[in-house]
Amino acid sequence: MKKVAILLGLAMGWAQIGFTADAGLAGDAAAGKGKAVTCGACHGPDGNSAAPTFPKLAGQGEKYLVKQMKDIRDGARSVPTMAGQVDNMSDQDLADIAAFYAAQPGSGGQADPELLALGEKVYRSGVIERNVAACTACHSPNGKGNAPAGFPSLAGQHAEYTAAQLRAYRQGYEDPAGRTNDGDTKIMRTTAFGLSDMEIDAVASYVAGLK
Repeated sequence: MKKVAILLGLAMGWAQIGFTADAGLAGDAAAGKGKAVTCGACHGPDGNSAAPTFPKLAGQGEKYLVKQMKDIRDGARSVPTMAGQVDNMSDQDLADIAAFYAAQPGSGGQADPELLALGEKVYRSGVIERNVAACTACHSPNGKGNAPAGFPSLAGQHAEYTAAQLRAYRQGYEDPAGRTNDGDTKIMRTTAFGLSDMEIDAVASYVAGLK
């Protein structure tokens, strides 16, 4: 119990360190709807993308969305399919787009029954023998994340996309060519580094089915 409490305390600390955004910049969802029109080509008009390689943005926390878009715009996160999409957008533009997507209801997903048991184990208990903490510590038991802290919602997200991001974070633990924009604490890189391919696929499938 003491170990769990420590992990939760660290997680909240990581939330403040790893996902800092401009808390004072309020987004306008109505304005964001117009600014997000071109985003709909990949992410769907309401942020519920049909393609499993493009993330669903509907219902995602504003703080997380703003940080990711800023990181992409400013070069801290490389996403080739986003090249040029946010380059000329101001912080206010990004806040407005984030507010729009945060206000949209997210669509659900479905877990692979064959991966369900392993995925649930990783999500709710972690991998103790490799010091991988349970995903629930930051992303909540229902997968809805922690919007004020900047931890993303995972529930209903495409399993293919989630798995790809976990592999990118795992690569980023040792190789800067991977995903590295989780802050100096390396919270996601450290977590992903301890997961096998099977565990990544299983937990990605599991969160896709969370509602």
